[in-house]
Order: sequence, then C-alpha cells, then structure tokens
Amino acid sequence: MREIALVYLDRSGGLQKFVQDCGKYNDSKQGYAVYRFTISINPSDIAELDAAFGNYILHQPIQAAQVFQSVCFIAIKTLSLIEQLQTEAQISILLKPTHLPPFPSYLLSLSAFPLNYTSQRFYMSEGIAIAMGTVTKYTQGARFLCSEETCPLSEGFRYIRVHLPGATESATVRNDFVCSLCSSPLQEDMKFRVLGDKQIVEMIDAQVLNALKGYCNDQSHFRMQTFTVFLR
Repeated sequence: MREIALVYLDRSGGLQKFVQDCGKYNDSKQGYAVYRFTISINPSDIAELDAAFGNYILHQPIQAAQVFQSVCFIAIKTLSLIEQLQTEAQISILLKPTHLPPFPSYLLSLSAFPLNYTSQRFYMSEGIAIAMGTVTKYTQGARFLCSEETCPLSEGFRYIRVHLPGATESATVRNDFVCSLCSSPLQEDMKFRVLGDKQIVEMIDAQVLNALKGYCNDQSHFRMQTFTVFLR
C-alpha cells in the first residue's frame, strides 16, 4: 500500500505540494510537536492504480491515513525535508477526497434505517444550516513527557497525541496518562501544544422545506430533528 500511495502522490502532484509544505515547516524557527499535512485524494484515480487500496481509503480512512503517514515520514527522512522531525508519530495526515462515488451507500441520511453508527468511513451529507456557533480553539496535537526525570522517556518525542475525527477533547489532552516504561504520570509540554479552529453547526435535513411549504405525504405523523456538525 505504501508503494501505491507514493506512486499516486508522485503522479497527482501531491508529492510536490508535500515538499513545499515541508519547506515552510523547515524554514520556520518555531518548534513543532506535530507537523500537519492535508493530502487531496481522488478515489477513482487510486482505484485505477490499485482497487484494494482505493476501497481501503474509502471505507477505512483513518487507517489509510497511517499509510500516507508512513510514506511521508520516509520521504522527509530520505530527502532531509524537516531537520527537526524525530518520530513518525509527529506527522498528522488529513485525507481530503475530491469526491465520493455517486452511490446511495455514500450518502449519509439520518432518517434511513438501519443507521450505521460504528462506521468511520467517508460520507456525503446535505442539509440546511440553521445555527452556527462561534469559532473556538481545540487541541490538534500535544507532546507529553514522563514526569520521572531518570526515565529515558522524560525527553524526546515519544508521546505525541493527535486529535482523530470523532474523538472528544479529553482523548487528546488530559492528566491521567501514564508512562508505558515506568508507569509514572505523563505531563504535557505546553509550549508544544498545537491549536486549531473548530465551529459547531446545527443542521437539519433539506426535506424540512417540503413541510414548510405545506407538503403532505402518506405518513400521518413525522418529525424533523436537527443534527450537530463539528467543523475543524
């Protein structure tokens, strides 16, 4: 899979953009715990290279991002793109599909049954935004160190926590993490915390417009319910 990912990045121009993004990090005097990269992917083009990998990206995007993470880490080390980078865990990859297959199974409808709450694959969803919250900060990534000074993990970048889609804030930053080597509490190195913007949007299905127009169907009773979207 890593070979296919590298071939796709090379052919799509993504590798060139990745090198440019690395240059911005390398030229910066600021120290980073997490280096975040956005990679645009065309599922159809990847499926033509390797159907299994294309399907893997569509249905298991978090695991697929780890494949690109490994490829990007090898590229950075091989080409010496970011001198400050130490571990693969410091790389955060966000996959952004240019489109999804035009099939009903890729359209998320909260009124359809059964609802697949366990799937973490890509979906398309359409609706009407009826309320928007203010833009606030959230933790994209953080560096933790072992509190025991004699522990080898009291320095370096072994403990890096990165926000994953669907995770809560406490999954990234809290005070009960322990060292896997000596079981001492971990402490966050605050100067390496990486922040991002998030916004909460309240949406409702576009079918509500039919109800507002006085549209009547065969159902005697129906209810419209809003759903919350987190934009990060």
